[in-house]
Amino acid sequence: MTIGGSVEGRPSKNQRRDAARIKATRLRVEQKKKDRRNRVFLQGGIAVASIAVVAVIALIIMNSIRPAGPGPANMASDGVLIGEGMAVVKTAALQPKAKPIASKPDSTGTVADIRVYVDYLCPFCGQFEKTNSAQVVQWVKSGAATVEIHPISILTSKSAGTQYSLRAANAATCVANYSPNDFYAFNAALFGNQPKEGTAGLDNSKIKSLVKSAGVGAARTKVNTCIDQATFKSWVVAATDRALSGPLPNSAVKAITGTPTVLVNGKQYVGALDDPKEFAAFVLQSAGETYSTSTPTPTPAG
Repeated sequence: MTIGGSVEGRPSKNQRRDAARIKATRLRVEQKKKDRRNRVFLQGGIAVASIAVVAVIALIIMNSIRPAGPGPANMASDGVLIGEGMAVVKTAALQPKAKPIASKPDSTGTVADIRVYVDYLCPFCGQFEKTNSAQVVQWVKSGAATVEIHPISILTSKSAGTQYSLRAANAATCVANYSPNDFYAFNAALFGNQPKEGTAGLDNSKIKSLVKSAGVGAARTKVNTCIDQATFKSWVVAATDRALSGPLPNSAVKAITGTPTVLVNGKQYVGALDDPKEFAAFVLQSAGETYSTSTPTPTPAG
């Protein structure tokens, strides 16, 4: 009895070898086809990914290039003009690319015209503010002087990548636009909490807390939104460029070369930033008044 079936049904050795070669050839052909398909899919995937990356980059660029909007209200001169009683002189917002309208100094010569170009990260601006703010407020309240503050951002790259200088100037501009009579208090708050140059500076949350502490009330939500959206960022950049390229209106000074740039009746103050009496003397001299060390305040007309 034979186990395993008939011998005649088994393939010969040559047949088995031929069958193995055919199978191996078929497997190689199928593998090549598979490899080609994989290469096509890979190349297609890379192409799709490349298109996606390009699309994302294009979207980022399009979102970052916002069409120029109107400038802020109450800053038609590129600055905030504050007069008697610390009241801001209201002006309409200028349309995109419109030229600033210079403020008109007092024609009698009895009211000192003080203009200050400031960067909120500039330590020298902080020193000038700390030294002279109290007497400037006294003069302006009494009508002996006006003060016009121009927020600019020449130190945008000096805050560890956070653009604090630009964000702070935008925030000040937001307050000027929506709550102008709180501008000076907010300006003082920014200098009172001034970070050191080279640090990250204040984040938007901290800046918004200063908006509240400066007394901004009903308009605070609009101001905060304006800060978060950097609404006047492009305007601040343009105003900074104008200050750097000049000319400065109502002045023989061609352009600012640093901050603070302080002008009194068109003349640039180049004295000590930490000596209030020296600045008071300069104001009195420029306004044509007599200076007294006991009364370092310009005398109002009348």
